[in-house]
Amino acid sequence: MEVSHTLTNLIIFVLAIYVGYHVVWTVTPALHTPLMAVTNAISAIIIVGAMLAAGLTEGALAQVMGTLAVALAAVNVFGGFLVTQRMLEMFKKKEPKAPAKTDSKEAQ
Repeated sequence: MEVSHTLTNLIIFVLAIYVGYHVVWTVTPALHTPLMAVTNAISAIIIVGAMLAAGLTEGALAQVMGTLAVALAAVNVFGGFLVTQRMLEMFKKKEPKAPAKTDSKEAQ
C-alpha cells in the first residue's frame, strides 16, 4: 500500500503549524527580536525556493503558486523587518525634552 504524496505533505504541513504555534507562543519577550531575525532568514530561504519552484516548473498552476509563494514570503520578510525595527526602537534611550524657549515680547 502506497501513501499519497499529497497526504504526506498535508500531514507535515499541519504538524509544522502545530509546532510553530507552540514554539512562538512560549518564547519569552526578551527573545522576540532574535526570533524575528531567524524568521526573516527562513523566509528569505523560502523566497529562493519559491523562485526555483516558479521558474523550473512547466505547469501554469505550479508557476502561479510559486509566484504567490514568492509574494507572500516577501511580505513576511519586509513585515518582519518593520516589526524588528519597532521592537529595537523601544530599547533606545529617549532624549530629554529641551525647555521651551519663550519669545522676548511674550515675556514682557
